[in-house]
Amino acid sequence: MLLALLTLVGDWCGRCYGCLEEERIGLLEIKALTNPNSFYMGDWVEYSSNCCEWSGIECNHTTGRVIRLSLFGARDQSLGDWVLNASLFLPFKELQSLDLSYNGLVGCSENEGFEVLSSKLRKLEVLYLSENRFNDDISILSCFNGLSALKSLDLSGNEMTGSGNFYVDRLKVLSSRLKKLENLDLRRNQCNDSIFSSITGFSSLKSLDLSDNQLTGSVSCILLRKLRTLYLLSIQPSLKTLSLKDTNLICTTTIFIVPFLLSLSQELHLDRTSLPLNFLQNIGTLPTLKVLSVGQCDLNGTLPAQGWCELKNLKQLDLSENNFGGSLPDCLGNLSSLQLLDVSSNQFTANIASSPLTNLICIESLSLSNNLFEVPISMKPFMNHSSLKFFSEQLTTIKFLKLSNNNLGGQILTSVFNSFGLYFLYLSGNNFWGQIPNFPPPSWKICYELGLNNNQFSGMLSRCFFNLKHIFTIDLSKNHFNGPIPSDFCKLEVLEYLDLSKNKLFGSIPSCFNRPQITHVHLSENRLSGLLTYGFYNSSSLVTMDLRDNIFTGSIPNWIGNLSSLSVLLLRANHFNGEFPIHLCWLEQLSILDVSQNQLSGPLSSCLGNLTFKASSKKALVDLEFVFPSRSIEKAYCDTMGPPLVDSIKNLESIFWPNTTEVIEFTTKNMYYGYKEKILTYMFGIDLSCNNFLGAIPQELGNLCEIHALNLSHNNLVGSIPATFANLKQIESLDLSYNNLNGAIPRQLTEITTLAVFSVAHNNLSGKTPERKYQFGTFDESSYEGNPFLYGPPLRNNCNEEESPSQPMPNDEQEDDGFIDMDFFYLNFGICYTIVVMTIAAVLYINPYWRRRWFYFIEDCIDTCNYFVVASFRKFSNFRR
Repeated sequence: MLLALLTLVGDWCGRCYGCLEEERIGLLEIKALTNPNSFYMGDWVEYSSNCCEWSGIECNHTTGRVIRLSLFGARDQSLGDWVLNASLFLPFKELQSLDLSYNGLVGCSENEGFEVLSSKLRKLEVLYLSENRFNDDISILSCFNGLSALKSLDLSGNEMTGSGNFYVDRLKVLSSRLKKLENLDLRRNQCNDSIFSSITGFSSLKSLDLSDNQLTGSVSCILLRKLRTLYLLSIQPSLKTLSLKDTNLICTTTIFIVPFLLSLSQELHLDRTSLPLNFLQNIGTLPTLKVLSVGQCDLNGTLPAQGWCELKNLKQLDLSENNFGGSLPDCLGNLSSLQLLDVSSNQFTANIASSPLTNLICIESLSLSNNLFEVPISMKPFMNHSSLKFFSEQLTTIKFLKLSNNNLGGQILTSVFNSFGLYFLYLSGNNFWGQIPNFPPPSWKICYELGLNNNQFSGMLSRCFFNLKHIFTIDLSKNHFNGPIPSDFCKLEVLEYLDLSKNKLFGSIPSCFNRPQITHVHLSENRLSGLLTYGFYNSSSLVTMDLRDNIFTGSIPNWIGNLSSLSVLLLRANHFNGEFPIHLCWLEQLSILDVSQNQLSGPLSSCLGNLTFKASSKKALVDLEFVFPSRSIEKAYCDTMGPPLVDSIKNLESIFWPNTTEVIEFTTKNMYYGYKEKILTYMFGIDLSCNNFLGAIPQELGNLCEIHALNLSHNNLVGSIPATFANLKQIESLDLSYNNLNGAIPRQLTEITTLAVFSVAHNNLSGKTPERKYQFGTFDESSYEGNPFLYGPPLRNNCNEEESPSQPMPNDEQEDDGFIDMDFFYLNFGICYTIVVMTIAAVLYINPYWRRRWFYFIEDCIDTCNYFVVASFRKFSNFRR
């Protein structure tokens, strides 16, 4: 006890003493040279005496000396390249770890590299220099000569080419001096095949990462075969981890690679490389291998029954995203130490309950999604899997379960919803059916993501969903759920993504459902009805609101204009009425608007021309990264499986990272398309078709220069087509059909070279069709049909007469909306009147009988008029008397 007390007192005294003055001054000098105004080093100040409490600093509690120094991204990049002067670190005699990543380093000053520290920094074991600019490979290699105690060196993400004999020789010299180096990270550089002949001197190397380099062709394989000789000479007996992910390494036979790997005792990562088909058959000569990852290697066929099945100590196996088929071989059950297995995105078949998976009693993480597995009749064969916690009520600590896109069916297991530790559940794309039962709280304690979409579930929405206080994503689309949306949804305070589309839900949207953090809502293709009162009223973060194909009535509420983040608004095929809502023009982020197939009326608002379409990835991806940082997944992994093996946690994150992708359905080019990912990011469109809009098309719509699709068809619009439409330089689909538009088609439209679909059919347009050039040369008769006064190709009623040059052309900006050309009318009337008068005169001159009758008629008319005037005058006189 006395010893423990003395230890605590010593620890307390060390903390009170703080760092040494020379080290504090040294740190302040480093700040002054790197970035005096750095926010990262904001607490590095003169008046603070204890530098051990500064950010990025860790001290030895006993001696008070700095043992860890992190300058990750600390330097101001606007200062340009940084040539390192290692003498800056001379005061830190007990430094063990130094991080200089992301600082724009290009090399070391001459004779001022780390060799000047050889007698001072004898304890430096870890050096991070990733994401710098060491394009001069020779100078950077000369910096490390004096670091004899170095165990870990990170040079990833630089511009090192690793080519040239001098470079190879320098690296060999370096390897002869860094005898204790165990971990070497050369990821994301431009090293070529010569790197293999220069690393053999690292006698203590345990981990080597060469992923994302320029390893190519059979040359690499030949060099690996040379390393086989080196191995026989015991030059590399301690290499434990090799990563060649994302390289172009191609070996025509496994004989070249396996002997080199005989010394590996822990991990082998070959993801996204071109491996021979017999690789797995020959990998059995590595009996001590614990991790094997060959995802996305384009391997195909059935899994062999020999080779890889002999890896008795294997703990993690990744075969994902290949083209394997058939059933899992029985020898898989011999891997008794296996804890993580990923065979997702293949073509495996058979029933999982009768597969060798039932023999893997130590399995802790299992990914089977995107295969052709069949549903088991009973899960009893898995009851001995005490580490896999989802097949019985006693198995309660599984964190991730993904069985999407298989042939699983039947009623879902009660134990799945009864797990206290389930964070992510993906069962989409299967044939599960039946009603999800209600469980009393807290039967389901924590769940972040729930994906049950594209199944055959039915019945009312289970109340177990509303007990998920921490749920961020719920996808129940493409099922047969019915009944109203319960107001209990309002209890989900952190919900961000909700998809209940393509079910049989009815009733109204609960007015209390207006959480400010929700970003994506899909309620389309149900039977929801009533007014949009105050649902989503305060949802200021809402990006997508999809209410298509329901029975909503009334006017579109004004509060939608207050949703400042709204980018996609889909109200198609409802019963909304009233005039076009001007408040929609207030939505600065709006990029896709669909109010087609409603009962809206009145004139189109000119404010639509004020919409500024901007590309946004928010409408394409459901970004939940801030909810699930890597530390959270790592903690969940550690809680379930213990301390992770090297690089294994990255595989886990890639498997189970939240992957909700938005798909927006929108009509363009006369087709109903589903837009997603990058295409959705840059998609801009407006669909106002199939309503009762009146009046002229606003000229301001020509300001929508970024729009890709505009549909105003099936309305009662009149007037001419605005010539300003020629400004729509990005438009691909323009539909103005089935209206009452008149006048000529503006010739300026032919300058639009992006049009794929154009229709002005069934209007009252007149004149000649646009010149058949550019895109207009591809439009057929269906684009112009139903306009009786329109002529020219591709219509069949071509007019052979050339247009008179003296006839004034209509002004496109101030064209007369009248049906008759009045100048032409007056001219014809004058000619006809003159002809009639001349005809009468000619008849009277030629025929005497008719001439006499004409004069008698005139005389009778004069007498009649005279008698009428005299009689009227006398009556008027008598009336005055």
